[in-house]
Amino acid sequence: MADPPDYPGTPRWVKISGIIAIVLVLLAIVVVFTGIGGPHGPGRHLPPSSATEPDMQQP
Repeated sequence: MADPPDYPGTPRWVKISGIIAIVLVLLAIVVVFTGIGGPHGPGRHLPPSSATEPDMQQP
C-alpha cells in the first residue's frame, strides 16, 4: 500500500473562498467600468451646487 503524500493540498473551503472572492472583485470592476452602479464619490450624497440654501430668501 502506498503512503499518502505529506501535504494533501489546499483545503476545499480555501479554494471555494478564493473563487468567490475573485468573482466578487471581477463583478465590482465590471460595475465600476460600465457605469451600472451610478456615480460614486464624495459628492454623491450632497445636493447639487445649483440648489439654494434653505435659510436664503428668494426675490
